[in-house]
Amino acid sequence: MKKVKCPNCGKEVEWENNPFRPFCCEQCKLADLSKWLNEEYAVVEEIVLEEEGDSGS
Repeated sequence: MKKVKCPNCGKEVEWENNPFRPFCCEQCKLADLSKWLNEEYAVVEEIVLEEEGDSGS
């Protein structure tokens, strides 16, 4: 059975039948969500929005 490391704590867990994948448990899943909500993680690529009415043609 395939095992992966939890991205939060590094514990090896089985991939199949894991309801929290890629995390090992609900606590690690919620810890990761908390980091996103507290802006400890961020997407670094700048997103460019098209102006309204700019169809590009």
